[in-house]
Amino acid sequence: MALRQKFATQVDPQLLAQTKAIAESEGRQLQSVVEEALRDLVEKKQNSKPRPHVMAAFQASIEKFDSLYERLSK
Repeated sequence: MALRQKFATQVDPQLLAQTKAIAESEGRQLQSVVEEALRDLVEKKQNSKPRPHVMAAFQASIEKFDSLYERLSK
């Protein structure tokens, strides 16, 4: 079992109620849902760069539709 560290914080009551409801509906403990949310946040922040295939599709779109985008912007 992984080592756990206790911490205390405060959160919006509605957000807490929604999080507890998710945990209950999934048959999980609240700490499990909170840990998942923290992991998702950390991953999102650490990997905030666009993925290469997304940027390649964006660049291809600009090359193909540049004149259209320019007209739409006016």
